[in-house]
Amino acid sequence: MGGDRQMIVGVDEAGRGPLAGPVVAAAVLLCEDGIAGLDDSKKLSAKRRAALEIEIKARCRWGIGEASVEEIDRINILQATFLAMTRAVEALGLEPGEVLVDGNRLPKWRYRARAVVGGDALHPCISAASILAKEHRDRFMTGAALEFPGFGWESNMGYGTAQHLAALRKHGPTPLHRASFAPVAQLTLI
Repeated sequence: MGGDRQMIVGVDEAGRGPLAGPVVAAAVLLCEDGIAGLDDSKKLSAKRRAALEIEIKARCRWGIGEASVEEIDRINILQATFLAMTRAVEALGLEPGEVLVDGNRLPKWRYRARAVVGGDALHPCISAASILAKEHRDRFMTGAALEFPGFGWESNMGYGTAQHLAALRKHGPTPLHRASFAPVAQLTLI
């Protein structure tokens, strides 16, 4: 019975809006019996997200894709997000029957795909992808905060908070800052 079910893969990203760090996407093919308690990663506590990440990785087929700061600056954030999503689906190592992507835009894929606005709250496979992408990116930014202290990345994850913007003005951009994003670009013009 399990062999003929359509392989529906959920895809979501984390990190489109921050001023620093990569954009990360995850792709998840849920296990047949599913994962209890899935929801949009932003609605879950950090503790619950961490527990779900472990369960998803242990029981489901998943892939992670990143697009670097250099790629974001070279091809723009939307195209870099699509690149990260493509890398995540390719990392699954299988040909999906359909890909459900959170949001209103899709990469140009050979796979059958559908954009679903608010999909991370509607489709468990997208919820699972949302959790993996957020946890992966948050870990990256927390590690980067040790290398570049003072920007508050361990708590703001690279978003343009008052603390982050003040540190950016004081210390200037790091190699992890997106030079194509206005608050960073404006500093390089001064």
